[in-house]
Amino acid sequence: MMLLVAGVGVVLCLALLKQNSDANKELAAKIAERDAQIKQLKGEGDKVQQQLTPEQKAILTASHKLVANKTFGWSRLFADLESVLPGSVSASRIVVQNIYADGDRTKAELELGVLSRDYPSVMTMIQNMQNSGHFQAELRGQDFQRTDRMTYTEYTLRIIYSPGYGNPDAPAPDVAQNQGGDR
Repeated sequence: MMLLVAGVGVVLCLALLKQNSDANKELAAKIAERDAQIKQLKGEGDKVQQQLTPEQKAILTASHKLVANKTFGWSRLFADLESVLPGSVSASRIVVQNIYADGDRTKAELELGVLSRDYPSVMTMIQNMQNSGHFQAELRGQDFQRTDRMTYTEYTLRIIYSPGYGNPDAPAPDVAQNQGGDR
């Protein structure tokens, strides 16, 4: 009796093994077919790329950038930027230089202009940026400004922004606190 049950078990196992082997061969054939289709489509795409005029290539590049801009999380950028700006520093302009994929992450190369009356606040902001894990900041220039009401400096920074996932970081302790004087 035990021998009969063992024999049936072996036959069942061999049948399942054969079934899995057949399914594996079928899937391997489908994968090979898809790979061939992908290779063919890439070849056709390369042919089309070679036929484009320089103006058409520029338009194609611009359209890809436009799509990247639309999929980029701008609200997240502003929330992350707000979380690292000390109260005595104000953003004056943001210029997007490039948006690109780095592995599985989207990154943006930005030029950021900020206004401040004191240099240490800007250095604090840069330190906050570096510590956030979202920004790589590099001070590129400063332009002293004097008006009838106040004196300040506009600082220009080159930023590489890499958005995080989940909720934005908690704001730095001095965010949104006016540290005296006109802004």
